[in-house]
Amino acid sequence: MYRWEITRAALAQRVFAIVRSESYDQAAAVADTLLSAGLTTLEISLTTPFALEAVTTLVREVGDDAIIGAGTVLDATSARMAVDAGARFLVSPSLDEGVIRTGHRYGVPVFPGVATPTEMVRAMELGADALKLFPASGYAPGWIKDVRAALPQAALLPAGGITVDTAPDWIAAGAVACGMGPELTEGDRDTVAKRLTELLARLADAR
Repeated sequence: MYRWEITRAALAQRVFAIVRSESYDQAAAVADTLLSAGLTTLEISLTTPFALEAVTTLVREVGDDAIIGAGTVLDATSARMAVDAGARFLVSPSLDEGVIRTGHRYGVPVFPGVATPTEMVRAMELGADALKLFPASGYAPGWIKDVRAALPQAALLPAGGITVDTAPDWIAAGAVACGMGPELTEGDRDTVAKRLTELLARLADAR
């Protein structure tokens, strides 16, 4: 797929999971729970031990049924390693030109982290495919609405502190999708599956 096709597919459900675990096995189990429950997009944070191996395994297992990306990609070297591991998109908590340039060189969309309108404009100038507002816990949904009044072309992905209850408010305010970590992934298999089902239904209504 082309970059724009991957981006559209990755954000189709209006949510992507951030899997950040203490071990490879834990990350694999969380990912399996989410994918089995119907989630189609998740990122494996590079802070997870053997994260790249997890990305490679998941991409091989899910094929085109889900979009697996790499998160916490901080520099061009990490970006290239993630692409080589099979990551379909790259996410960063910060704005680094090398990450964007490397991802795009190999046809992979990049969602860099931004926190101000200045960073948003800079990221768009560098060709970012969407913008991760991080950490979103420092903002309210109304902030996105105000920013998009001036920058309607900014595709914003708030992440950090987003919950099942607040995610619909972010979407209603103009976010294209929300990134969710422990607020989505913590708990046993049944709890996570039930939470995800509720979230997807609420996000569909928020559109």
